[in-house]
Formats: sequence, structure tokens, C-alpha cells
Amino acid sequence: MILMGHGAGGRLSSDLISNHFLPRFQSATLSQLADSAVIGDLALTTDSYVVTPRQFPGGDIGRLSIAGTVNDLTMVGARVLGITAAFIIEEGFALQELDAIVASMAETAKEAGVEIVAGDTKVVPRGACDGLFITTSGLGRLDAHFRPMPHRAVVGDAVLCTGTLGDHGMAVMVKREGLGFEGELTSDVAPLCGLLDLLRDLGDDVHVLRDPTRGGAVQSLLEVANASAVRISLEEAAIPVRRAVRTACELLGIDPLYVANEGKALVCVPEGSADEVLRRLRSHPYGEEAVKIGHVVPGRPGCELRSEFGGLRSLRMATGEILPRIC
Repeated sequence: MILMGHGAGGRLSSDLISNHFLPRFQSATLSQLADSAVIGDLALTTDSYVVTPRQFPGGDIGRLSIAGTVNDLTMVGARVLGITAAFIIEEGFALQELDAIVASMAETAKEAGVEIVAGDTKVVPRGACDGLFITTSGLGRLDAHFRPMPHRAVVGDAVLCTGTLGDHGMAVMVKREGLGFEGELTSDVAPLCGLLDLLRDLGDDVHVLRDPTRGGAVQSLLEVANASAVRISLEEAAIPVRRAVRTACELLGIDPLYVANEGKALVCVPEGSADEVLRRLRSHPYGEEAVKIGHVVPGRPGCELRSEFGGLRSLRMATGEILPRIC
């Protein structure tokens, strides 16, 4: 039977996809497990949003739904052509809250320079859903010279991160649980198309872009390592985590590397290009805290973390729930 952990982005999520969907759909495009499907010169993605609470510090389910779809297309190098939005609304849901969420979607789409071009609404009886669920899909067009993909990482690449990790997941969690220090935590949810367009003219030098959402940075990097048959080595001292996020993670016994982000990207580029890429990223408000966090190295496919004291720890997929319903 399905458990909450199947939706948390770790090993159970991976097993669900690998054992119950991929064998039956038998799609070569789907099996690449990229952030978006690449079909010729087009990219296509779809995602559902069930976050609770619907409003959280730094955003809401509406901003999340648009930014998430824009970012999924951006991670394969696509320019967004349009977004569709479908709403499942529970009977009794307040129209005032619906208006606020729709306004947030419109504002985020305007920020990203995209249009919501089609949609659908369904109303279900009380108790049939938790207030409001949103599904967004996006279509994008690809440039021939700029096609980052999870299987393109190579030994010698630098691994970059566009900013601090764990902000979104912990902001949602402390709001949900009422832990008392939520004012110090703010979600990073944001559309990254403007930031990553700064790398477009670098073309094939940008090997991988990855959106570390459910399962956090570790899940995303493990997927890259397995797809590219490489090993990724991270430097613990270089990984940026805000003090409030680190404190919340320590109190809850959670590793911030496994916490979802909604406004960050992981980037793999040749070591010789890393400084220029960081300079460009830091010139944008969403990339001011970009840093190099590791390298792609020879070895068995997987990820490892080098501690500040020089020890190595193997990083594996998380098991259990971690942080369900954070997107």
C-alpha cells in the first residue's frame, strides 16, 4: 500500500517510480528522469502541488506551482512557451483565499515572463481533498546549443550551488508544526529562468542543471551521479546553510542536504568555467550566494561528503517520510 514516504522524495519515491510506473509506460524519454521531457526541440513537464499549509513564509501554493514548473523547464535549457493550470477545489473552500492564490500565480508568472494559457477546474465534496490541489504543466522550446541533462556530468566538473540549501522545506515544516521560530525561516521559492538564462551563451559548457526539490540536494546529485556513471564528492565546509535552517534541522534531527529547495539550482560545469559561471550567477538577486560545493571525481557512481576534518561519508537516498507535503 502507499505510504506518506512514497511522496517524500527519497528511496520509497524512487522505488514507486522504478517499480510501478517505468516498467509499464516503457518510454525512453521518461526513463531519462530529467526535470522535463525533451521531445525534439520541445520540453514538456507536469507537476501537482499539495503543500500544507497552503501559505508559508516566503510564498504560497500558487507561487510554488508556477515557479516549480518554470524551473523544471529551465533545468533542461528550455525557454517557457506557456503554462496550464488545473485546480481540484474542495466544497466550502473560501473564495477569498482562492483569489489570493490565483493572484499569487499571476504575479509569479509575470515575474517569470510567462503566460498561463489554459486550465481546468473541478470541485469535489467536502472531505474528498484537503482544500485545494493544483496541477501545472509547462511547454518550452530548446536551443540547439544549450541542453544540460542529468547524464552529461563528467569527471573533472565542478559542482556549484546557486545559494543556501534547505530554506523551503524547513520554512514549511516549522509553519506546519508551529515550532515558534518561523519568522527566521523563509522559503526560497522563485522562478529561476532569469538567473539561468545568464548561462545560456556558455552552451555545452553547462553540462547539468538540477532542481533539488523533494529529497533535497542529495537526491538530485545521486540521480545525476547514477545517470552519468560518475562519483560526486562534496565539501561539507563549502555547503551554504542558513543558521536558522541549521538550527531547525538539528532540533528535528534532519540533515539539510535532504531538505527540499524551490529556488535553487545545482550546476555541473568544467572546472575551468566555474569562476565565470559563479561570477554570472552572483550578479543576479537569486544567485548572490552561489558557491562551489564539490567536484565530479572518478569512482563508483554515487555521492560522498568530505567533512571539515577530512573524513568521508557516503551519501545515500533517504528512507522514510523526511518532509512529506512540502510541494
